Amino acid sequence: MQKQKWYHILQKNTGLSPYVWVVFYILPFYFIFRSSSTHEAVIGIIMIILFFICYVFSFLSKGWLIYFWTSVQIIISVAMTLMFGYVYFSLFLAFFIGNIENKIGFVTLYTVHLISTTLSVNIGFFTKNAQLIGQLPFVLVSMIAVILLPVTTYNWNKREKLQGELEHANKRISELVKLEERQRIARDLHDTLGQKLSLIGLKSDLANKLINKNPALARTELEEIRQTARIALKEVREMVTQMRGTRLEDEMFRIKQIFKAADIEFVLEGDTNLTNTSLMTENVLCMCLKEAVNNIVKHSNATACSIVIEPTRTDLVVSVTDNGIGMAEELVYRGNGLRGMKERLEFVNGSMEIQSSMSGTQLVIRVPNVFKQPEQEAGG
Repeated sequence: MQKQKWYHILQKNTGLSPYVWVVFYILPFYFIFRSSSTHEAVIGIIMIILFFICYVFSFLSKGWLIYFWTSVQIIISVAMTLMFGYVYFSLFLAFFIGNIENKIGFVTLYTVHLISTTLSVNIGFFTKNAQLIGQLPFVLVSMIAVILLPVTTYNWNKREKLQGELEHANKRISELVKLEERQRIARDLHDTLGQKLSLIGLKSDLANKLINKNPALARTELEEIRQTARIALKEVREMVTQMRGTRLEDEMFRIKQIFKAADIEFVLEGDTNLTNTSLMTENVLCMCLKEAVNNIVKHSNATACSIVIEPTRTDLVVSVTDNGIGMAEELVYRGNGLRGMKERLEFVNGSMEIQSSMSGTQLVIRVPNVFKQPEQEAGG
C-alpha cells in the first residue's frame, strides 16, 4: 500500500472535495433510522462504526492485515446492502482497492468485491427490497463505479509511480553521462598533453645541456619544442571544441534509454554519424531532439515513436513521429519548449514543422547540410 495518511489519499486521488465524502459518512444513518426495528437499527449503527474503523486500519496496516480489514469491510458492505438497501459502502471499497499496489492482491480483492456487490444487489432486487428498488438509478451508478473506479485508480497510481521512476532514471542517466564525460576528458587530457609535456620537458633539459657545448643542436631542440607546443595547443583547442557540442550518436543513445525507461517502443531509421554537418548545427539538433523526446514522454501518452534521419544535398531532415494523443492547435509553437526549439533552429538557419492529430504528432526538423570537400581536393 502507499505509505500515506488515508485522508490525504482521498483528497489527492479522487479530485473530489472532502466534504462530498461527508455525505457518504452520514447517509448510512438515514437508511438505518428508516427501519422500524430498534434491534436492526442498533446492529446497523454497530456495523457503520465498525466499517469506518476497519477502513482507517486498512490504510494504516501493512501486509496481510490489509486484506483482513478489507475482507471485514466487504462483509459489512454486503450486510448493509441486504438489510438496509445501503450499497454505497462499495464506493469506499472500490476506491481503496484501487490503491493496492500488489497486482495479485488488487485482482483478488477487485474480483471478490465485484462479485459480492453484484450478488448482494441482485439478491435485493430478487427479494423485492423496496429500498433498493426505490434508488435504482443510484444503485446502477454505484455498480458502474465498482467496476471502473478501482481500475482507474490502480492505473493512475501505476502511471504516477512509473513517472517517478522515469524521472529518477533520467537523473541517474544524466549523472552517469556526466561521470563518463569527466573520465573521457581526463583520458583525453592525459593522452593529449601528458606525452607532449613530458617530451617538452625532456627536450628542454637536453637543450639546456647543449646550449654551451653545441648551440646549433640546442637551437634544433628548441625548434622541436616550439613545434611540439603548437601541436599540443592545436589538439587542446580541438578537444575543447568537441566538448562544447553534443554528437547526435551520443544523444540518440540517451534517447533510447529514456524511451526504454518510459516503456515506449522506439524505432530509428538513418545514420546518426553526421559527417557533413557542422558541430554547432549538430548540437542544436540534439537539443531540439531532447526537448521533443521529453514532450513525448511527459505529455503524449504515446506507446511508440520513430525518428527518421534523411540527409539531402542541401538539408538534413529529421522526423519525429509518435502515436500519442496529439496537441491542441493553440499549443503548437506557443509552449516555451517548442518556442525555444524554433529559436535555436533559426539561429542555424533551420526550421521545424508540426503536424498533430488525435492519432499522434509528427515533428519535422530541417537544418543546413554542408557537404565537405575531400581532403585531397581541399589540399590541391
